Amino acid sequence: MSLSPAQKIGGAFAASAYTLWGIAPLYFKQIDFVPAQEILIHRVVWSFVLLVLIVFAMQQWSKVQQILAQPKMVLALLGTSLILGGNWGLFIWAVNNHHMLDASLGYYINPLLNVLLGMFFLGERLRKFQWLALSLAATGVLIQLVTFGSVPWIALTLACTFALYGLFRKKLAIDAITGLFIESLLLLPLALYYWWQFADSSAADFSQNSWSLNLWLIAAGFVTTVPLLFFIAGAKRLQLSTMGFFQYIGPSFMFVFGVWLYNETLTTAKLVTFGFIWLALIVYSLDAYLALRKRPAVQPVE
Repeated sequence: MSLSPAQKIGGAFAASAYTLWGIAPLYFKQIDFVPAQEILIHRVVWSFVLLVLIVFAMQQWSKVQQILAQPKMVLALLGTSLILGGNWGLFIWAVNNHHMLDASLGYYINPLLNVLLGMFFLGERLRKFQWLALSLAATGVLIQLVTFGSVPWIALTLACTFALYGLFRKKLAIDAITGLFIESLLLLPLALYYWWQFADSSAADFSQNSWSLNLWLIAAGFVTTVPLLFFIAGAKRLQLSTMGFFQYIGPSFMFVFGVWLYNETLTTAKLVTFGFIWLALIVYSLDAYLALRKRPAVQPVE
């Protein structure tokens, strides 16, 4: 099955997006002396600033105004923004508190959870291999719970929040950039209030920081927004099922970094759970590949 030039470009964008998401922990480790909640503040504030420039450059202010004129849509986006903010905050905390393997596990679980939510809330019917993949993933988590007496709550929370965010955004009739801009706009007052009232670390005052530290903190906006733009560019040129084959890049980077760069302990409990999740993902990917081969070709967007 040959790929068109647009599909090849889309693959490059998709690989870039998931690679940047995968190496993002390296950035957060550079500023791990800053409390996670303050890094989250910078992620919200500077993402908003960058998105203002992007919305202006793409001349999408009319779309923003249309959404802001719909109270129910704004309320729904407030909900998704809080879920997204919670996911961002927990991810930062996990990476900077030696739980990168848990973050990796969470994003390995995420595509399987997407399938489950699709069945419950979107009326999608699961194929037999999808059921097998979900059963293997559930078995891995249950073995860790029963045999080792621990619950991978960080991984499960990251997977659940990101899957729920994707589900709710899928049901909202709004494009990715406009939606993310409004979500950042809604989170901005909370972030600024926390920065003004509660942020008290040594890095909270920009006037007292070195210029290099301030640049590291401002870079949070680019770390957040640039991969999303690559993802959008890839999704326009590829089928979503094809995009799915790239989603393991991110957690694979996190796994490698956690074990070999930051020397996190790969306990027996985690190794067993990872083993079942990896096996589940092999089954899931095989099913997706077979389904893709049977599907009639869809002309990608140039």
